[in-house]
Amino acid sequence: MEYSPPPLFKQGAPARVKVTVFALVSIALLVVDARLHALDAVRQVAATVLYPLQMAALVPRDAMSNMGDYFSSVSALQKEVRELKSQQVAQAQAMQQAQLQMAENAHLRRLMDAREHLPVRSMMSEILYDARDPSTRRVVLDRGARAGVKLGLPVIDNAGVVGQVTRVFPFTSEVTLLTDKEQAIPVQVLRSGLRSVAYGRGHSGLLDLRFVAPNADIQVGDVLVTSGLDGMYPAGLAVAKVVQVENVAQGAFGRVVCQPLAGIDRHSQLLVVMSDQPAAARPPEAAPKATGNTSSKRNLPKMDPVPPLPLPAQPLPPAAPPAANGAAPANGSAPARAPAPAPAPAPAATVPAPARAPANTAPAVPQAARPATTVPAAPQPKEGT
Repeated sequence: MEYSPPPLFKQGAPARVKVTVFALVSIALLVVDARLHALDAVRQVAATVLYPLQMAALVPRDAMSNMGDYFSSVSALQKEVRELKSQQVAQAQAMQQAQLQMAENAHLRRLMDAREHLPVRSMMSEILYDARDPSTRRVVLDRGARAGVKLGLPVIDNAGVVGQVTRVFPFTSEVTLLTDKEQAIPVQVLRSGLRSVAYGRGHSGLLDLRFVAPNADIQVGDVLVTSGLDGMYPAGLAVAKVVQVENVAQGAFGRVVCQPLAGIDRHSQLLVVMSDQPAAARPPEAAPKATGNTSSKRNLPKMDPVPPLPLPAQPLPPAAPPAANGAAPANGSAPARAPAPAPAPAPAATVPAPARAPANTAPAVPQAARPATTVPAAPQPKEGT
């Protein structure tokens, strides 16, 4: 079998000639491009035409690279999100604590400012917890008898009165809030000076001014302050603000609803007012009623001492017969007087019963009729005989 070359190599110049020609053309183009820059336009056209082909050739490579980058970026982003979420939770907790501390700091500053303006001594305290009885409005403070807390001391904050100490323990004390149903406080309208008593309304958080006259000078927006008449609350402490005035029928009492100015349910630090005002002196107590011999003797007036028992009765000497014609008796004694005639008897309805003489009273004996001999006194009766 005979082997023959392809038709291209059968006709034309030989291969060496072709290589030489193409080499010379390439060298010429290189020299022209380097020296004269004549091929820049051709190069731009070739690059523009070949760009889509280049991008199509790079698609598989870019797809593989982008897929790896996608999965790596997703895992990195998920990790970063988890870290950011944990940081956000920590920062949120820190921010809440900071906000709480800022609010507490501002409240303490207001308390210290109010403490400086109080006319009496006060003590800072903190609320530990609410009382266990859900039907009352009471809180427990961290100050007790060891700190000088006493029954009845008022408790305030920077805005006004909060309540009153009703129970005292060695290390804690219980405060009944102003809005409790069993709590009452004497108040005075700051604008008009009208005095009244405010009562709590329980869990509604409001106060009542009961038994107010229909023509009382009270308006919505009036501020109520302590009147100081009870001797426990210092006068001038803010209590509440009037929010509603109910008009009733003519001749009946009206009702005024008030909103406390103090933060009854908002603050955890309070001031216990250590009121040093002396209590008002009480009027003297009335004498107790007589219940027996001992008490009845206390009410009797002073009397002279009881004289000793009288001498035993002695027989009277025989009376001398009256002398005729008014002659005097021989022994020189005074003539006996004739008995006076008995008065006419009075009607039975007007005659009083004769008073009985005491049994131990002896008849009076004239000094001249007593015997000259000395008679010993009768012995005193012994006790119990």
